[in-house]
Amino acid sequence: MEYQYVFIILAAVFGIFMAWGIGANDVANAMATSVGSKALTIKQAIIVAAIFEFTGAILAGGEVTSTIRKGIIDPASVADTPELLIYGMLSALLAAGIWLFIASKKGWPVSTTHSIVGAVVGFAAVGIGVDAVNWGKIGGIVLSWIVTPLIAGVIAFMIFQSVHHLILSKPDPLQRAKRYVPIYMFITAFVLSLVTFLKGLKHVGLELTTLEAYLYSCGVSGFVALLGFFYVRSIKVDKKKEKDFHYYTVEKVFAVLMVVTASGMAFAHGSNDVANAVGPLAAIVSTAKTGVIAAKSSLDSWILLLGGAGIVIGLATYGIKVITTVGSKITHLTPSRGFAAELAASTTIVVASGTGLPISTTQTLVGAVLGVGLARGLSAVNLSVIRTIFTSWVVTIPAGASISIVFFFLFKFIFSF
Repeated sequence: MEYQYVFIILAAVFGIFMAWGIGANDVANAMATSVGSKALTIKQAIIVAAIFEFTGAILAGGEVTSTIRKGIIDPASVADTPELLIYGMLSALLAAGIWLFIASKKGWPVSTTHSIVGAVVGFAAVGIGVDAVNWGKIGGIVLSWIVTPLIAGVIAFMIFQSVHHLILSKPDPLQRAKRYVPIYMFITAFVLSLVTFLKGLKHVGLELTTLEAYLYSCGVSGFVALLGFFYVRSIKVDKKKEKDFHYYTVEKVFAVLMVVTASGMAFAHGSNDVANAVGPLAAIVSTAKTGVIAAKSSLDSWILLLGGAGIVIGLATYGIKVITTVGSKITHLTPSRGFAAELAASTTIVVASGTGLPISTTQTLVGAVLGVGLARGLSAVNLSVIRTIFTSWVVTIPAGASISIVFFFLFKFIFSF
């Protein structure tokens, strides 16, 4: 194919830019509750994310990815004109990357999945034809704006209420924490293990049945709970700090639990969302090399490395603004509240993956944080921040689409000569 290497180089540059945007925005979301609750410092969050996001992307990011992201385009519509797919995917990567940069600069937690989907819809509808777009998929995404945060918020509300009822409202909260935190550790490890076994490891040759995934998850979570049991028994009360804050030691227990949840969320996120950057990149590389549009595109190792590295660099260089928005501007978080939010977000991901519900990590976590805030009353939530966040969600798909359309016609004009 003419311009083969030009397309591959452009795809690599735009792909790492998109991955950088995922790191600056989506990964920042995953780490925000840990930082906002002061369970981790910014530097510690970056280190945890760097290790687990990169590991998730490389080990479980997948050897194969869908060429047409999320089934948005009918492959038959571009079968005779593969160059249109290349122009479109280049446009989509660049457009989504630009939108994520704008959103991250403003501190808006938007969905990277919806950014790339909007960009793909834009070039497909205008550059190929309205009939080429699977509009039913778009309806599901719009529905997820409401359903996903609602599910996560309700679960977070219930988890925090249980923590409050079983531990924080009692006269002996530390003794209660020592009794119940190992159980929470079991639940947390079970949910995170299940996410990993069901979704995260299927591309490294570990194909598990649903029953096997549940059994392995029980084994892992039982081990974690046992470690947690011995750890919390060893915690001593700091009487001086307890005078200033009665729940100091209890929150210290939950802070350790949050490091576990943050690590698991980072691994799961790296394994799943790296596809937003490398999916279109793989499609471009495959089509440029062969001149044929395949339903699936094999992933070269350098593509996953590029995606993993871009994600980590994005968080380290530009993630602070979104971390601040989600971690401290929606509601005041403590480790116990942050734990409730992260566990709720993880649980929602498991439920969604089992039912096929379109899901956004961003919207899941924001909904969970909102649910934790509402557990303390409406006055505990900053409604103006929530309005801004929801507006940014609604704008994401048309913004990605608009930018993508401009670049699609620009690339078509440049490479048609």
